[in-house]
Amino acid sequence: MNDKIKITATIKADTKKVWDYYTNPLHITKWNFADPSWHCPTAENDMQIGGTYKARMEAKDGSFGFDFEAVYTDIQDGKQFAYEFGGRVATIIFDKLDNQTILSIEFDPENENPIEMQRDGWQSILNNFKNYVES
Repeated sequence: MNDKIKITATIKADTKKVWDYYTNPLHITKWNFADPSWHCPTAENDMQIGGTYKARMEAKDGSFGFDFEAVYTDIQDGKQFAYEFGGRVATIIFDKLDNQTILSIEFDPENENPIEMQRDGWQSILNNFKNYVES
């Protein structure tokens, strides 16, 4: 398998708020898309080992959509978690820095799209999350 892809964002909020906004379905539907022409109409999160995270992503014009589904493999409350999706793993880390949070995501790339495209897509969603939390 290829090396993991890593993305980060420094968010002007404490880790408790960042964790809550990242894991609560009421918030997930507000930020979980890469650009304004998309949205996330539904999200579910059973945050426990073996629990399932589900999010629906759709183009607003209805032309395309997909379900993202993952199963939690590790949870360190308020600090980090990992989940497995389609044979790949992502680890999300919440690091406190003064009154900010550094959110880092490492994930296994898939083989269908270029690494840069995958990194840019995930980074766009993370930037959207940062903007949502800080607004």
